[in-house]
Amino acid sequence: MDDTTGSDVSFTAKIMAAGRAYETQRSDALFIDPFAEKLAGEEVVKHVIPRLEKDEKKGKPFTLVRTRFFDDFIINHAQNIRQIVLLGAGMDTRALRMKWESGTHVYEIDQSNIMAYKESILKDIKPTCVQHSISADLKDSLWSELLFEQGYQSLEPSIWLLEGLLYYLNEVEVHNLLTTITNCSAKGSWFGADVINSVILNGQDDWAKYWQSSCDDPESFFEKYGWKASAIQPGEKGASFGRFTFQFPERSIPDTPHLFFITASKQV
Repeated sequence: MDDTTGSDVSFTAKIMAAGRAYETQRSDALFIDPFAEKLAGEEVVKHVIPRLEKDEKKGKPFTLVRTRFFDDFIINHAQNIRQIVLLGAGMDTRALRMKWESGTHVYEIDQSNIMAYKESILKDIKPTCVQHSISADLKDSLWSELLFEQGYQSLEPSIWLLEGLLYYLNEVEVHNLLTTITNCSAKGSWFGADVINSVILNGQDDWAKYWQSSCDDPESFFEKYGWKASAIQPGEKGASFGRFTFQFPERSIPDTPHLFFITASKQV
């Protein structure tokens, strides 16, 4: 497969890579991704710059702050955990750009066209971990079987990341996915995700037409699946990095927009 197949790849996935390419060029970059520009392509990078600059002026560089937040989350827990599962991995390059402890396995799962495109672009780059690329539809329970075939051990703790994923699934699909994750996770596992509340789901954002589900009370929601969750909004202490200066309303104020970064642990 050559670069011409890039037109078949999810535009959303390439936009996320373009954002990381844009961030990497900044003098105050929150992270460095030397592979992002090649994955996105020059045309897509140029396409996203106006939107990213507009968000920056508003103090709302959401996807860039999100990337840094979950980078830190993974780094913090990967010192003692050797299984990292990136669901809906898209153009994620953490297997290549992050420093991993010896023996760490990073499992990337996404649609076959996305995984094939990424592999074709980055085939000459050596990962800093044991990298597993799995082509699967997360709406189909077969993805977990493929994960086990690649050597995943359910008796060992793991780190799961669902970055920019859950709100693109409907409620049944979210339930099925989280149930499978819980069943595959040992005590001591960690979980990271971002969610939006119902006000944002039904809002006027350009991306709203693609969103299918929301979460108004994330701590209670994830507790039902066996995870002790903490929720933080970008802009709050620990999730601003000096860049996300926009302040969301207090959670106690009804009918106001909220989005959350979730980190959760499995304690049983």
